[in-house]
Amino acid sequence: MVDCDLRSISAIQAALRERAAKTPAGEWVLGFKYDDTKTDDGRPLSIADLDAAVPDHPVHIEHRGGHTVYANSLGLRKAGIDEKTPDPPGGKIDHDPATGKLSGRVAESAQAFFERAIPQNFTRDDHRDGVKLISKMLARTGITSATEAQGTPLDLQAYQDARDSGDLLFRAYCFINYRFIDSMIEAGVRTGLGDEWVRVGAMKMVCDGSISERTARLSVPYEGRPNDYGILVMTEEELYTHGRKAHIAGWQIGTHANGDVGIDTTLRVYERLQKENPRHDPRFRLEHCTVINDGLIARIKALGAIPTPFSTYVYYHGEKMRYYGAERLNHMFALRSFLDAGIRATQASDYPPGEFIPMMALQSEVTRTDTKGNVWGPKQKISVEEAIRVGTINGAYASYEENLKGSIKTGKLADLVVLGRDPLKENPSTLVTIPVERTMAGGRWTFES
Repeated sequence: MVDCDLRSISAIQAALRERAAKTPAGEWVLGFKYDDTKTDDGRPLSIADLDAAVPDHPVHIEHRGGHTVYANSLGLRKAGIDEKTPDPPGGKIDHDPATGKLSGRVAESAQAFFERAIPQNFTRDDHRDGVKLISKMLARTGITSATEAQGTPLDLQAYQDARDSGDLLFRAYCFINYRFIDSMIEAGVRTGLGDEWVRVGAMKMVCDGSISERTARLSVPYEGRPNDYGILVMTEEELYTHGRKAHIAGWQIGTHANGDVGIDTTLRVYERLQKENPRHDPRFRLEHCTVINDGLIARIKALGAIPTPFSTYVYYHGEKMRYYGAERLNHMFALRSFLDAGIRATQASDYPPGEFIPMMALQSEVTRTDTKGNVWGPKQKISVEEAIRVGTINGAYASYEENLKGSIKTGKLADLVVLGRDPLKENPSTLVTIPVERTMAGGRWTFES
């Protein structure tokens, strides 16, 4: 795949042309990690850009946020999309508002057109090698545990294969997408199965859209877009139907819910599940739980649910914050509000949508300042000590492992990081520059600088 994390549309076009020249005629040219707000052009990729770069191959480029894709004309035809194709439930096929023609951008559930059209030729070894690569990336930043947020049985197998080959350098809590829940339950699998290195996590569902791609479902429209409230990807009844199966079978449930409407919808499902089939300590998770209000916080607290807001978004995605407005940003990535309410919030990078570097997370959460010095949502600042706890012991609690890891104590796993400077003594504005000297997981060094 072509890495499209580049700073101009012309650079992306050049990279696509280079790949197309090496690709047999008619085969797909695939890209990933494109970000529409990080190029210097001040506009997103268009179908004309992609047609000009690669006219003779179908092109499919994933936004790094994971909720939208960009395609050329041939790619759209291969996927079965034309100007008369209706938006599917929970999805959107964009058209140029001036001409009515396809823009090349496809969002949320409409991505399924491409999933059906693009061959998946990855082998078991490819999946294991993917775990090996991300292991090295995480270890060098000081990470010893991570959640696979949208896993499949193949991903679970890949983590086990990487562990067996000695290539797994972090502890994996592997969510399983709801589409696979029937077969997992039939096999007797549920949350917690596994060992200290690879463990089955929650069943994953997706309620609404993305913060970085501005498709999260909001009660108040996006700034400058008065008719755009975002997208609900799954209906409340769909969430309940799949959630009920998992809840009754003893699974933890983690639901992607970004906007306040998405969070409200997800909480109604969780509240109904617990009322109809009460379970001790279900630890419902709200993946991202970005835009909140006092009413939502009270319900999260009453339910004992766990929010996992983005850890690095303010710092890394500062240029996107203007779409939300100053007042709303004081209620986004709301660690201060969660902690003050006694809620055990943790954090998530959601990589590749956000960077996973822990020192970047500390700086983002403590200063609420982006790379250009803009402050977004200052009322949600927390202390360095609180930010460390959010990312360690609270993270362990979110996976039912607080008695196993999350702090350095006798009897717990030997997972730790050696930093070049003390974050408790560092100027908060330079936390991101603290170097990682060593990372240890399970008593062995997984990274040494």
